[in-house]
Amino acid sequence: MKGKDGKIFLEALATLEQEKGISKESLLETVEQALLAAYKKHFGEEENVQVEIDRESGEIKVYEIKKVVDDVYDAALEISPADAKEVTKKNCKIGDIVKVPVNCEEFRRNAIQNGKQIVIQKVREAERTNIYEKFKAKEFDIMTGIIRRIDEKRSIFIEFDGTEAFLPTMEQSPADVYRVGERIKVYVAEVEKTNKFPRVVISRKNEGLLRKLFELEIPEIAEGLIEIKSVAREAGSRAKIAVYSKDKNIDTIGACIGQKGLRIKNIVDELNGEKIDIVEWKDSMEEFVSAVLSPAKVNSVEILEDGTTARVMVEPSQLSLAIGKNGQNARLAAKLTGMRVDIKVLEKKSTKDVEGANE
Repeated sequence: MKGKDGKIFLEALATLEQEKGISKESLLETVEQALLAAYKKHFGEEENVQVEIDRESGEIKVYEIKKVVDDVYDAALEISPADAKEVTKKNCKIGDIVKVPVNCEEFRRNAIQNGKQIVIQKVREAERTNIYEKFKAKEFDIMTGIIRRIDEKRSIFIEFDGTEAFLPTMEQSPADVYRVGERIKVYVAEVEKTNKFPRVVISRKNEGLLRKLFELEIPEIAEGLIEIKSVAREAGSRAKIAVYSKDKNIDTIGACIGQKGLRIKNIVDELNGEKIDIVEWKDSMEEFVSAVLSPAKVNSVEILEDGTTARVMVEPSQLSLAIGKNGQNARLAAKLTGMRVDIKVLEKKSTKDVEGANE
């Protein structure tokens, strides 16, 4: 590349560096290596040459690399002191390495197109790497972006500082309303390398979003004073979260709710009205299951011999509360505790049974 072509090439690389964050120098070095391989393929692998791109003009220069010797046996690799002086315009010592310019105009012309293709390929590779590294650094965390478009399948395309990812319908919360131009928080659930672009799964439905929102809003959780033990969520409808603190002086539930309910309100607002039950985690599974079934009042909890089933006894008036609408309260309780929750109704004692017990 010479003159105008070289300048345009360098300007394009500078733009790529600014917009894509790809080092201009690394691009130039990659092009040089690729052009060297192309030159050797065309003129012979045994050629001891070097390809350079002038950092100021963009001109491609090819040099034969020769060693200064007294007696030249191989002209392809060696050069006499006199010839070296003619090339370098200065005295050269025996053993010095000299770069001898090679006149190859046809190669330079072809190199322009080759250089463009190499840069395009390098940019694509760098973009894939940048996208992977950017999202991998935020895997299992929250990212905030701007909704740029919504396609006909209702997939939401979100921009994160110049990089776009899409939120598929299966990862959307039913409570959310998406509008182009609005800022939105999403949970980065998975980032995986592939042969093409990285696979990035972002979600508004994942339980991790709720966990991270609690960490953002509640300093005691971020500082490790309060621990989130488990989370169960049916996105857009209801969630339960179990919290615990080793410090008995800390009111775990009160800290999560905040003064005048401000902390939990911020989380509920972010999730567009999703109801959240905060439960204090208990060492005793019986106590924990009982607490998790709130707002129902539980009479007793028995952990069966299999160790995975909790049999819960409730008054008839509490059955619907314990089970919840469409079984939701029981499902969330089972998920939060990791137990199978078997809810039974206490049988009313007959008058005779009561009189017998009093005798």
